[in-house]
Amino acid sequence: QVQLVESGGGLVQPGGSLRLSCAASGFTFSTYWMYWVRQAPGKGLEWVGGINTGGGTAYYADSVKGRFTITRDNAKNTLYVQMNSLKAEDTAVYYCVRLGSWYVYDYWGQGTQVTVSS
Repeated sequence: QVQLVESGGGLVQPGGSLRLSCAASGFTFSTYWMYWVRQAPGKGLEWVGGINTGGGTAYYADSVKGRFTITRDNAKNTLYVQMNSLKAEDTAVYYCVRLGSWYVYDYWGQGTQVTVSS
């Protein structure tokens, strides 16, 4: 059974940093592109960024480019996003997402809350 479990969210001040983790199980993690998606209060889903199977290439939304870094450790079946220089507008529930066949986001984690506030 595919499982994606996010952790690492919490409260942080503007300008601070957090690292989120996503523990994957139930599938061959190293063969899938992985993504982070977020949902701010009262807003729709926003694509944050993604990473290829080997971890050598990552892509980011303009809103987070230069501040967030997505990595993966295939030996640990874990996806990460390092979030620096956090802004209030980064406040959201962050989801770990698998890119499945035919470019569909087929599995999602339960989400972890990130709150950026002074």
